Amino acid sequence: MSLFASLTDAAYALARPLVHATDGEAAHNLTLAALQPMPRARHALTSPVLATELAGLTFPNPVGLAPGFDKDARVAHAMPHFGFGFVEVGTLTPLSQDGNPRPRLFRLVEDRAIINRMGFNNGGQAAAAERITCLRRHGLPVPLGINIGANKDSADRIADYASGTAAMAPLADYLTVNISSPNTPGLRALQDKGALEALLDGVAAAQPVGAAKPVFLKVAPDLEPADIDDIVAVALDKGLAAVIVSNTTITRPALTSRHAAEAGGLSGAPLAELALQRVRDFRAASGGTLPLIAAGGIASASQAWARIRAGASLVQIYSAMVYEGPGLAGRIARGLETLAVRDGFARVSDAVGAGD
Repeated sequence: MSLFASLTDAAYALARPLVHATDGEAAHNLTLAALQPMPRARHALTSPVLATELAGLTFPNPVGLAPGFDKDARVAHAMPHFGFGFVEVGTLTPLSQDGNPRPRLFRLVEDRAIINRMGFNNGGQAAAAERITCLRRHGLPVPLGINIGANKDSADRIADYASGTAAMAPLADYLTVNISSPNTPGLRALQDKGALEALLDGVAAAQPVGAAKPVFLKVAPDLEPADIDDIVAVALDKGLAAVIVSNTTITRPALTSRHAAEAGGLSGAPLAELALQRVRDFRAASGGTLPLIAAGGIASASQAWARIRAGASLVQIYSAMVYEGPGLAGRIARGLETLAVRDGFARVSDAVGAGD
C-alpha cells in the first residue's frame, strides 16, 4: 500500500466517528467532493504476482472498485491512488433520474453492513460521457468499466440497455449490464431466461461495429439453482465475457442494527457467505468455463483469496471501505500477493478455482 493510502487511512480513522455521525448519503457526497480535486493517478499497484488477464484486458491487480461509489464518474481518476486495479463507474441510465426518496442509505454499524434503496440515482449517461471522455484523453492506469441500467419509468428497458451500450461502449474498457438491483421495480425479472436472451441480443446489436467491448453481467445472490443454470447457459451462448457475483441481497440474515428492517439491498459483512456460495454455484454450473468476478462482503485479503480459489478471477469492494478505510484495496492486493506465494502459486490468477 502506498504512503498516500496509509496516511489517508490514518486520517479516516480519526474522522470516522464524525463521518458515522453524519447521514450516510451526505457523508458519501462529502467524500466524493474531497476526492474530485485530487490529481490524476499515473501508476497502478501491481506486480508479476498480481497482474491478471481477463476478457483481453490486463488488470494490474485483481481488486476493483464496485459500482455505486462513483455513480457519475467524478472520481475515477483518483481511485488507483488507493490501490485499485480497476474501477467501475455507474450505474448510469440513459436519462438522469433522482432515484428513490431520502433517506435511502443506512449504515448498520453493529453488523458492518449497509442497506440502500438508492434507485439508480445518477445524472445520466450524456453528462458522465463528457467526464469520461476527458478522463480518457488524459489516461487512466487501470481498466475502466461502465455499469449501465434502465430508467425506472422506461417503457422499454431492453431499449435502454441497447442505447446505453451504444453511448458508453466507445468510452469503456468493459461494460457491465446491471439487471440485479432490487431497488428498481421489476428489474430483476430480466434475469429470467427469455428476457435475458432478448436483452443480451439487444446489447450485442448496439455494440460499436468492429470495436465491441467485453460485456459483464451483474446478477443477484438471491437465485435458485435453476436460475443459475439458466443464466450460465445464456451467458455461454451469448458469449458474455464474465458474470459478476453478486449484487446486494433482499434477504435478511440475523442483524442487530436498529436499521435492520429498512427496505433495500443489504451489502457488507452479512452478505459474505451467501456471495461466496454463489461463486461456487456459478463455477459448478459452468464447469469453470465462465469467467467470474466476485463482489459482496469482501473486507480482507483472506476473504478475497477464498473467492478467487472458489472460481473468481477478480474481486470488487465498496461497502467494506465504510468501515475499513479507503486504503482497503491496497491492503487486500498486497495480502493476495502474500497468500499466493504462501500457497505455492506463481500468480494470483493461477489460484482461480483451485479450491478453498
